[in-house]
Amino acid sequence: MRAGFRMILEAAGGIAVVGEASTGGEGVAAARRLRPDVICMDVQMPDMDGLEATRRIVGDPDIPSAVLVVTTFDRDDYLFRALEAGASGFLLKNAGPEELASAVRVVASGDALLAPEVTRRVIERFASASVSGGSPAPAPANAVGAVGAVGAAIDRVAAAGLTDREAEVLRLLAQALSNAEIAERLFIGEATVKTHVSNVLQKLGARDRVAAVVWAHRNGAA
Repeated sequence: MRAGFRMILEAAGGIAVVGEASTGGEGVAAARRLRPDVICMDVQMPDMDGLEATRRIVGDPDIPSAVLVVTTFDRDDYLFRALEAGASGFLLKNAGPEELASAVRVVASGDALLAPEVTRRVIERFASASVSGGSPAPAPANAVGAVGAVGAAIDRVAAAGLTDREAEVLRLLAQALSNAEIAERLFIGEATVKTHVSNVLQKLGARDRVAAVVWAHRNGAA
């Protein structure tokens, strides 16, 4: 499988495969040594699984790599745990060669690679679990409670230092819209959207778009 991935990526042009590893432990060591832009990570491996390896790589400030999880299993729990571990993308192994190369480029650019419907489903589950400590957060009991929740969300956005426009961009990011879709929705240029997204990530201290979306759902700003 690794040999096949190497052939696909090297044939795509503009991508250099700098190393391989057969276990999670070897992957973490190789990441520290090689510091690649993107790591294609399997889930089930001997020694250490890919989710734990992802957690260690993303949590190491000396490793600049983004992680693209590539697995044969289309399971919500793997998606959830991959995001929780800090992965920037999730792709199935039955994806075509062009999809794999495109996914690597997307993740290398700092974007997240999840289909919109998958993003919403998994991020919302992640955010609810984070807020409640494992159980979905209860809905407000009445209109007064809802108003209070909205006010708290506004306060958290203000505390993060987001401008009104940046808060709007964050809300659209939480809907899994691309930069082009956000530009169309707000009637602004795509380059302007990129600037707003960069500002949002910086102010939130978010690693990438996935982390920003998690923040939005966790803090009621979605």
